[in-house]
Amino acid sequence: MSEIPAKATESEDPSDGARAGTAEPAAAAPGDAMWQSSPPGSIYDYIKVASFAIGAGGLVEQWSLRAEQIFGVPAERAVGMDPIEAFIDPDLRERGQRKMAEILDGREWTGVVPFRMPGPADGGRGEEGIAEVYVMPTRTAEGENAAVCIVVDVRTLRSIETDLAASQSIFGQSPFGFLLIDTDLRIRRANVRFSSIFGGTPDDHRGKDVHDYLPRSEAERVAATLRRVLETGNSITDMHVTGFVPGSEERRHWSINLYRVHSGTGRPIGIAWLGLDITARRAAAREAAAARRNLALLNEAGARIGNSLDLETTARELLDVVVPGFCDLATVDLYQGLLAGDETPPGLADGSAELRRVAFASAVSDAPFVGGGVPVAVGAVHHYPFNSPCADALRTARPQYVPAAEGGGLVQSTLAVPMVAHDTVVGLAQFARTKGSEPFGERDRELAVELAARAAVCIDNARLYRREHERALILQRSLLPPGDPEASGLDIACRYLPGNAATEVGGDWFDVIELPGHRTALVVGDVMGRGLRAAVAMGELRTAVRTLALLDLEPAEVLSALDEIARGLGTPGGVQQATRTARQPRDADLSEVYLATCVYAVYDSVTRRITFANAGHLPPVLVEPGEDALMLDVPPGMPLGVGGEPFEEVEVDLPEGSLLALYTDGLVESRDHPLDEGLQAFVGALTDPSQPLEDVCDHVLNTLDTHHGEDDIALLMARVQGLPAESVGDWALPREPRSVGRAREYARGQLVTWGLEPLVDTTELLVSELVTNALRYGEGEIRLRLLLDRTLVCEVWDSGLVQPRRRRARDTDEGGRGLQLVGLLSAAWGSRRTPRGKTVWFELPLPDGETGLTDPAEALLSLF
Repeated sequence: MSEIPAKATESEDPSDGARAGTAEPAAAAPGDAMWQSSPPGSIYDYIKVASFAIGAGGLVEQWSLRAEQIFGVPAERAVGMDPIEAFIDPDLRERGQRKMAEILDGREWTGVVPFRMPGPADGGRGEEGIAEVYVMPTRTAEGENAAVCIVVDVRTLRSIETDLAASQSIFGQSPFGFLLIDTDLRIRRANVRFSSIFGGTPDDHRGKDVHDYLPRSEAERVAATLRRVLETGNSITDMHVTGFVPGSEERRHWSINLYRVHSGTGRPIGIAWLGLDITARRAAAREAAAARRNLALLNEAGARIGNSLDLETTARELLDVVVPGFCDLATVDLYQGLLAGDETPPGLADGSAELRRVAFASAVSDAPFVGGGVPVAVGAVHHYPFNSPCADALRTARPQYVPAAEGGGLVQSTLAVPMVAHDTVVGLAQFARTKGSEPFGERDRELAVELAARAAVCIDNARLYRREHERALILQRSLLPPGDPEASGLDIACRYLPGNAATEVGGDWFDVIELPGHRTALVVGDVMGRGLRAAVAMGELRTAVRTLALLDLEPAEVLSALDEIARGLGTPGGVQQATRTARQPRDADLSEVYLATCVYAVYDSVTRRITFANAGHLPPVLVEPGEDALMLDVPPGMPLGVGGEPFEEVEVDLPEGSLLALYTDGLVESRDHPLDEGLQAFVGALTDPSQPLEDVCDHVLNTLDTHHGEDDIALLMARVQGLPAESVGDWALPREPRSVGRAREYARGQLVTWGLEPLVDTTELLVSELVTNALRYGEGEIRLRLLLDRTLVCEVWDSGLVQPRRRRARDTDEGGRGLQLVGLLSAAWGSRRTPRGKTVWFELPLPDGETGLTDPAEALLSLF
């Protein structure tokens, strides 16, 4: 009440006077009148109490400053005014004069009076209001009656009542914990919600501070924040506070909002505390975050695990996903038997089978290998003790918690999770968290099982692929020529390199087939596609090529027959069924299409001429002595399996010492290098063909190393070493009976020249049989040729087209035993068509002192 000055309490202590104007009450003896000064901004600032005095004449004698604020009339104007005339409406002035007369007669009066503020000087109407008036009679110094009036604006009182009622309702019914904290940081008021959490009634919490509710460190932090809010006036929103409630050991979390509270004059009088229990919300948020993290891990696992068909790589991909996003340490052990290709390794059911550690990852430096016991390095083979949690997990196919190592180890929580694929345990994954990390929970266990299962399926797929890949390689290599092929008039070198481990086996093949007459068939082919089916198709085509080559067909005829065979590979009914299917609508063709490229060449060592036929394959490369390498212009034709297109033949003369190269596209083509670039690199690598062929092959592969590896590579190289002229005997015989004896003479003389006297008798007998058949069943001129290389070959040519047929003669027959005799005495015999007739031939091994020759007389007698 600033209008009535406070009077300090009398005291002998001078310091009391210093305390008189402070908020703290001065000490006083009991029973003494006690006065204290209120700080600025008391309750009267809100109520707006005013006072004025009325003299004996009923006029205003004193007018307070607060009256000026309420009525809007300055003191110099108000003093001397008749309050009834000045502030009361004309209709109420008569009644007001009676009340004034009663007051001046000494009556005390309290009531509500409507008033109107005096209008402005221009005569306008003033503002109306209602005042609650308390009139106290008094006397002047002369003894005349007067009065002192205390006035309160009723509108302000009603507003205060409304605010108090609203404040009380909000404070009492708020679902939040609400505190009013004074400037000493002690609770002045608490609501029911707060007391329901911390116990007692709201009054029980008066005078307490944050140290009575929170742990020491947390209470210090909150107290510092309260002081900062009190000093700066800056509000704090959503400050998280952690503590416990009485009677519970569960950690609780609250979200606190703080703001400074002021008096009517703006003086800080405390802090409002609004708290909300967010324990459940935080738990839900953590659950949601964990679920999002788990989903992200599963999504990452789906994207990163299984990109490779390699077992070890797949295991490492699993660890790349889980470390450090899910755990700090992790290992993967796989059954050694499964890695070795066994279907059901011994001990698999009871968990005692040997395992090999294939991967380990750690996010902690110098972290140990998890699993307990003796550390197991990557690549080591081991097994878990029968009673260990890991062995139990393998036996039961259920995850197990592994106890932490005793003695203060680094690992505090470990999960042993069996890797199950298609109801089969293929290995064990262990996930560990170190001290300081959150231990594994039930949700973590479920996630670990899901991650291990996904990796297990990929690992099992990789295992199955590896098994199929190895079988396909075995099949493929079994179909390739064993060792170093040999051929008459050719020096042969070859290379076969399967694709790298990340790709499937291909259908590349090559072959070297010896033909009659010291001729050689060179074959290189490539079945389109990959995998075991491509390898099987390659084997069928290779077998067909060898069969057709033994029939001594022309190269174009061989490819035409192969084309028919390839068309029938994908149809159960064979070539005819494939032909009928081709006439049906396209959507009705459910057969599998096998396509292949192939180059087939036949080299004659006598003429040094080679005949090519190509079915969509890359062109051969020829290097003549002293010349640059060049690709031969061989018409490519259509791939095998397309059908309907004839194949062309090209003849090329090969000088002595020439180098011929046949190859597949894996040598010259890759994803990073186009075919043209690879072909140019291959041609450029054949710079020194005079070196040994093995060295030339190695140089080519080393030079083109960046161009291959994704596909299989087949490389066949041949250097021409034609049959010398002195190793060939060639004679034309007239069509007359004397030619039989003359043929024997030619053969005897040539063999004596070659120093092959042990073969003379057998050769004379067989030559006479073949020439006799040519005279009896053939046509045109007869030609005899002897070829000496690794064996002795005798050929008899004529213009007849009828092929000789071997038959079994009866004991009473006088003839018909010639070809039987040829078959008994020779190492091999046969016939083939030529452009101008046929050739019948036989082959004899050269005498080496070990292999004895069949006596002609004994062979002749064995026919009877």
